[in-house]
Amino acid sequence: MFFTYLRRELRRRRKAALVVASGLALGIALVIVVSSVSSGMSQAQDKVLQSLYGLGTDMTVTKAEAPADTTGGNARPKFRFGAKGNSDDTKQSSDRVMVQGFQTLASSTVDKVAAQQGVAGAVGGLSLSVLKVDGQFKRGEFKQRSGSNTGGRGGYGGGAPQGEVQGGGANFQVDSYTVYGTDVSHLGLGPLTSSKITSGRTFSSSETNAKVAVADASYAKKKKLKVGSTVTIHSVAYKIVGVATPDSGEAAANLYLPLQQAQTLADAKNKVTTVYVKAADSQKIAGVKSTIQKNISGTTVTTSADLADTVSGSLSTASNLATNVGKWLSIAVLIAAFLVAGLLTSSAVSRRVREFGTLKALGWKSGRVTRQVVGEALVNGLLGGILGIAIGLAGAYAVTAISPTLTASIGASGGGGGFGGGPGGGGPGRRTAAKALDIALTAPVSVTTIAMAVALAVAGGLIAGGFGGWRASRLRPADALRRVE
Repeated sequence: MFFTYLRRELRRRRKAALVVASGLALGIALVIVVSSVSSGMSQAQDKVLQSLYGLGTDMTVTKAEAPADTTGGNARPKFRFGAKGNSDDTKQSSDRVMVQGFQTLASSTVDKVAAQQGVAGAVGGLSLSVLKVDGQFKRGEFKQRSGSNTGGRGGYGGGAPQGEVQGGGANFQVDSYTVYGTDVSHLGLGPLTSSKITSGRTFSSSETNAKVAVADASYAKKKKLKVGSTVTIHSVAYKIVGVATPDSGEAAANLYLPLQQAQTLADAKNKVTTVYVKAADSQKIAGVKSTIQKNISGTTVTTSADLADTVSGSLSTASNLATNVGKWLSIAVLIAAFLVAGLLTSSAVSRRVREFGTLKALGWKSGRVTRQVVGEALVNGLLGGILGIAIGLAGAYAVTAISPTLTASIGASGGGGGFGGGPGGGGPGRRTAAKALDIALTAPVSVTTIAMAVALAVAGGLIAGGFGGWRASRLRPADALRRVE
């Protein structure tokens, strides 16, 4: 009897049911879209952060920022070219290997960090930048002016020269790239772990001081390098044994070398720029950070949460909008949808006074009338939930299909921190080499979001039905007898 009457009344009031369901559907669809976009923002931010530190790395330790060197110090690379014979076209080439940020820690710091409570593992790395100048000088030629006297003392004799030097000059190309020295005996930590070897192999534990290198895939393509090729850095030839492709974002460096070789190139024996740390418990990273800062002076500890605070650009702006404006907008729309559904249900009850009064006169109890109204409103809510999920999924699919590109800019936090993996990583150099990435936005919809939508649909139906049912339960049979439609 209950379901028969429910089905008949819903069919008879299709338009009213559709209006209530549509209002709830819009609110639920907005919640789904905002939630999926927020999830996409979070994934995009994770991609940005993964491009700066190795997978499995919880934090990095770098040297605390030193006072600015107003004298220039070793921050300015110098190149010296000497005369090589008397050739008119003398080719010159020189390169300068520099430590990124010019801030280093003693290699013993790695052991000190590894010994701290809560640290599961620590490994050091050395971030370098190479600036190469290559080109040639060309001697100018003296050209006699037409009509000038070249005999006797004219021209080259006393007085001003009767001609001018033409041509000559210098033509040099400047190339810069990054090199990262990695501890080949601990390849489970560090920026190289965020890349996958797509050609050749990675380092072996026995190559602690071997003249071998792993090239980033983009750099290898640009320079036409492959496994077996040779690259020369500061007059030292290195054989490419592998090509690595980053899992997301940009690579930590253009070339990877064994740590000892990188230290030799930069004249930084027993020095590192960054210590990569793996915490024993991922839920206690803040405590491990505090312990390291307390026990090892002169260092800056940076976690992924610290880096997340430095993300700026359109990704950060859109994330803030989705988190703040989107969240409150969703709440406002839901409240409005619930209120509209309740008012429409209550209005429908007012128009059905004669019906409910007659039913009570026939013996229906107030509770049965209330259940009838709540049942109708609950069906309307579920219908609104189905429509809302369909609209929300369509909206999320549209965002993913369009894939709008957002820009994320990363700056160092604290004193020379940052997960020193990327170009400019590991020291104050990170500040002057801010990293910008373009991230395609997606809007993934999770099962949790769908479950939340269903719960909202049920809640909306119960709220509307409860309000309408309360009014229906207060009707008296005498009211129906006095109502003439």
